Amino acid sequence: MTRYDRLKEILRLDPEKDFLAIYRLTATYEFPWDYTRALELALYRTYAVPSIGRLLAETAEFTTRAQKRYDDTALLLDAVIEHGFDSDPGRTAIRRVNQMHRSYDISNEDMRYVLCTFVVVPKRWMDAYGWRPLSGHEAQAAARYYATLGSHMGITDIPGTFEEFERCLDAYEAEHFAWDEGGRKVSDATLDLMASWYPAPLAPLLRGASLALLDDALLRAFRYEQPRPAVRSLVRGALRLRGRAVRLLPPRRAPHYARQNPEIKSYPGGYAVAALGTFPVPGRGGCPVPHTRGPAAAAARPPADG
Repeated sequence: MTRYDRLKEILRLDPEKDFLAIYRLTATYEFPWDYTRALELALYRTYAVPSIGRLLAETAEFTTRAQKRYDDTALLLDAVIEHGFDSDPGRTAIRRVNQMHRSYDISNEDMRYVLCTFVVVPKRWMDAYGWRPLSGHEAQAAARYYATLGSHMGITDIPGTFEEFERCLDAYEAEHFAWDEGGRKVSDATLDLMASWYPAPLAPLLRGASLALLDDALLRAFRYEQPRPAVRSLVRGALRLRGRAVRLLPPRRAPHYARQNPEIKSYPGGYAVAALGTFPVPGRGGCPVPHTRGPAAAAARPPADG
């Protein structure tokens, strides 16, 4: 197999009907490391919307249990990618996500925006830093994949094409990105978490490198100082060089899923999909902040492969 054979396989598939197969090939064979970084950035962007960042700060999930929240989010999304929407692990993962979201008053617009970040940010990352740009075929398959996920989550008015997702994201950020103390706390906690994966002396460098990847709108929303141009150029140039180096490597022979990432640290002995995430807090209506809709009962299933 040559470096571009899998892309040829992808281009033979129909992004409207074979979107799961295309997305799986793209995310787990072609760009597993890049997709992990891009989805981290996608979720990070949502903190700059005050209604989202404030809620995450109030729950304390990202400020006091950042590693577990990171792991649970990645593993729940991973279960659907690996097993599909109609599988038992996939259905269980979606059910857990819905149970958690029902515990809070989250607007359909905020939910749809989060969905947009999952579609748009990876393509922009791949176009900038990947070993090849993401094809339009793959972008549309990702749009169909997340539109399907969104429909399973009860989100309405979901865009139908990648271009529509992109316009929705850009418009929402232009209107809603703003300073919020809670959003800044969640941002700081996330940067600290990512730095904690490496030796402690490197933490300041890693935080600076992370900030160098943020665009001006995000920096303004969180009130971070502008990184020096030389630092921005160095960090972004290093990622582009990595992409060129990966292009020279042989194609991946086996898929790489998020559960295999070294950043996942909370479950060294394995995990059950049904046990991931948060559950109702006794005596507090099911969640740590006020809300009007009660949580659905948690579902149980046998342990999944770790």
